[in-house]
Amino acid sequence: MVHTTRLALAVLAGLAASPAFAQDAPALTIYTYDGFAAEWGPGPQLAAGFEAQCGGCKVEFIAADSSIGALRRVQLEGATTPADLVVGLDVATAGEARATGLFAEHGLDLPGLALPEPWSDGQFVPVDYAHFAFVYDTDTTATPPTSFEELIALPDDYKIAIQDPRSATPGLGLVLWIKAAYGDRAPEIWAGLKPHILAVTRDWSESYNLFLSGEADMALSYTTSPAYHIVDENDATIKAALFTEGHTVQVEIAGMLASTDQPDLARQFLAYLASPEAQKIIPTTNWMFPVVDLGADLNPAFDALPQPAKTLTINNEDLDANRAAWIDEMLKAIQ
Repeated sequence: MVHTTRLALAVLAGLAASPAFAQDAPALTIYTYDGFAAEWGPGPQLAAGFEAQCGGCKVEFIAADSSIGALRRVQLEGATTPADLVVGLDVATAGEARATGLFAEHGLDLPGLALPEPWSDGQFVPVDYAHFAFVYDTDTTATPPTSFEELIALPDDYKIAIQDPRSATPGLGLVLWIKAAYGDRAPEIWAGLKPHILAVTRDWSESYNLFLSGEADMALSYTTSPAYHIVDENDATIKAALFTEGHTVQVEIAGMLASTDQPDLARQFLAYLASPEAQKIIPTTNWMFPVVDLGADLNPAFDALPQPAKTLTINNEDLDANRAAWIDEMLKAIQ
């Protein structure tokens, strides 16, 4: 990630050398979450790839502790935000983001998308996707639960780590997953899970680290998480448990702000994000599936990952109308 101070000094130096620098090198400021902007995340490679084709522009990712945190920052700053785009929200938070009135229509045609469901959003562009799942270690869990009810039936000392739906999109995803699978029985399922919940963490990394350290037997993550361990650690012991109820899917998204002073460049960046060139970066940096078919360019570790037989969905109208109530329902059940 490019530090703000260093970027400011570079801009000043360029201005001193050439009065035309500001016009020759327009800049994009992109809010995202910390993992996306990290040196090991997709942000730096995406920035370099876009800068190589945009004719001298500059891209700066500014990270919040979560994508919801990035949205909150934009809401606080309003039309005065320096951000041109936000990357890393998801379909479950898209309605809330849309309701702020801060995001613009992108006006893009996006051919070649390959997602579990057809894409037709006029404000947001898909970046990556994966189904939510609990991950486990075969060295310590020989026979994983195959449903929420099997998980509930395990001894109380079998522990899971999950995320807070108010601060982390996977945590919200779990709320929607249980609601989609069980409907009015959701409070019953949450009450059954309560004895197993070791921690409800603010972000994904904290709960995943509880799992990796052995404090939790399972952590809420994604069906694609094992690919990281296979590719980067040559470790095939981390698996995703597939539930017979089915799984909901997270699609991460990007949107341009109506207040941007670089609308054309922002649209170009959104189109770039959905291009095969950018999508080749995503799988082994953000450990999610690409939103286009990469064919042989997709690491074979992803092709070998078992995937749910059933994808659960909640329509956008129900989600937007009931999101807050469903979160309250979950919190009440586990407190």
